[in-house]
Amino acid sequence: MELNPPQKQAVNTLSGPLLVLAGAGTGKTRVVTFRIANLIRHGIRPTRILAVTFTNKAAAEMQERIGHLLGKRLKERPATSTFHSHCVKILRRHIRVLGYPDQFAIYDRGDQESLARQVLREIRVPNETLRPAELLSLIGSWKSRSVLPADSTRLARTDREHLASMAYRRYQQTLKNAGAVDFDDLLLCTEQLFRDHPDALQDEASRFDHLLIDEYQDTNGSQYRIVKALASGHRNLCVVGDDDQSIYGWRGAEVEHILRFRDDWPEATVVRLEHNYRSTAAILEVANRLIRFNKVRHDKVLQAARHGGQRPRVLQFPDENAEARTVVDEIRRHVEGGQFQPSQFAVLFRTNEQTRAFETELRRVKLPYVLVGGMSFFDRKEVRDVLAYLRVLVVPQDEVSLLRIVNTPPRGIGSKSVEAMMKAAVQSGQSLWQIVQHPTCLPANSRPAASDFARMIERHREQLDSRSTLVDVARQLIDRVGYEAELNRLYSNPDEQQSRWASVQEVINALGAYEQQAAKPKMLDFLDEVALGDRAFDDEKEKQLRRNAVVLMTLHSAKGLEFPHVYMVGMEEGILPHHRSLADNESGVDEERRLCYVGVTRAQDCLSLSFPRTRMKWGKPRDTIPSRFLYELTGQAENPAQIARRQQAIRQSSANRRRSFKK
Repeated sequence: MELNPPQKQAVNTLSGPLLVLAGAGTGKTRVVTFRIANLIRHGIRPTRILAVTFTNKAAAEMQERIGHLLGKRLKERPATSTFHSHCVKILRRHIRVLGYPDQFAIYDRGDQESLARQVLREIRVPNETLRPAELLSLIGSWKSRSVLPADSTRLARTDREHLASMAYRRYQQTLKNAGAVDFDDLLLCTEQLFRDHPDALQDEASRFDHLLIDEYQDTNGSQYRIVKALASGHRNLCVVGDDDQSIYGWRGAEVEHILRFRDDWPEATVVRLEHNYRSTAAILEVANRLIRFNKVRHDKVLQAARHGGQRPRVLQFPDENAEARTVVDEIRRHVEGGQFQPSQFAVLFRTNEQTRAFETELRRVKLPYVLVGGMSFFDRKEVRDVLAYLRVLVVPQDEVSLLRIVNTPPRGIGSKSVEAMMKAAVQSGQSLWQIVQHPTCLPANSRPAASDFARMIERHREQLDSRSTLVDVARQLIDRVGYEAELNRLYSNPDEQQSRWASVQEVINALGAYEQQAAKPKMLDFLDEVALGDRAFDDEKEKQLRRNAVVLMTLHSAKGLEFPHVYMVGMEEGILPHHRSLADNESGVDEERRLCYVGVTRAQDCLSLSFPRTRMKWGKPRDTIPSRFLYELTGQAENPAQIARRQQAIRQSSANRRRSFKK
């Protein structure tokens, strides 16, 4: 397929700021890769081009497509990376000036929760007052706005936020003492580095002459400022995105960055990609009608390459069980008729809780289905244990990892011994690892276990500097601690034993694959890859989507995908838009409308939108109110009488719920 005129303009604009507004299904990835290839054809060295995406999968696909366009003989490659991966490279070169070691550890969510639990215990905050997950949510919110611990006290309003502010200070100091950062720190520390150390900024900005940012509508404040700092010198900044698909405000993304791009870069060229190759004209008609209700947006209208098509349906049912039963029966009839495969159908939800009724019905009619998502590979206990061992080999000061493995499998270093060593570390100002190496704080009969453990770790640390392969070091360590026997002890079911041991082997397989591909393999670099890109989880999602099965997934998870037949279910006030957004302000509803728009534009051929007239809540059926988005996309929202009736129904429903609760 040849490039259309707007795509050609984007590909051939090779200097200065460029904003590419790429609507859903308009060939954005094609434009991005063609533009990078065109820069290289015009004499730009590949290594002077940095392309930043939001997932490792997207970065890998970009490299593959560029290689296909330019041929495999290309010796140099452009740098393609996620924001967080690129920040790790920057911090490995410069973080020492911020008081961290070069070989810092990166804490994942599980490590953060362990640390949060420890911090709350130390400042004597009970779990019912502030849970670890709530603390991390508040810390994450502060960090996404570049709020440092000292500033969080000033911003705290409630008693809970003041407690969280105290915990934030201790959390951050404990991280630093352990030579570790969390995921948000990768951006926050890079921003701090650029702000406080101009030499470091100059060094990093001078490495590239062209900067390309994909999914620019999803950038948060730190990412925005990092991009601006890196590109301000050469001003060859190309950003690609769609403000109408900005759906991650809840995790810090600010749609204003793409909306005000011309304010930041007045000389910018703006290219609109509006030719949609995915959906029929009938589907795009309702998508365009819906998104126009968002007042603050770049003006653009999706134009269909596929004319005609079946008009989207709005269906209503007595209750959520009838909705699930009818939708599933319809899918079953299509599949049994032989015209369609199960994988051509997707059922999209606003929240995970909505899947229950659909799973029940799909099982009833024996239709294969996949629920996309679930537990990450790297959240499994045995995987976290093995990775903790590998991290202690590289960064023994990593207290969270050390505490996880010091008595796993049990080796006579019980909770009282750990408590005594922690107390000694605090009193002496030493790291826990130093105390484990010289456990004089323990009774004489308890010291050998700690000393033996420390010697074992040191022996394997020395192997990392020898000619042993990383795989050999890891395998010998796992054998030495008897981890397979520990799994057999913990789990009596042979199938579960085998499954969990297979997960351990998969970690070693991943390490082996990394070692084969890396020019200079290092255990720390492998651990960075694991922390930054949950590739096993991405692979699992890909495997799920390749199965010939009906897809159940949330609207957020569906972004970037497409299906011939899409069912958007539970289209009611309080679900879509979600009740939390109704309490926010107009911007909260705008984001929910964008989420609805994302769902609509996943459909290639057929789109059905449905809602139940009643939904079970606390064991009783409650009347629902059709989503305002149904009125908007069907062209009925302009009717003042209907708006007034709907608002009155909302008020009446709220009053009924209050009376019911009082009873």
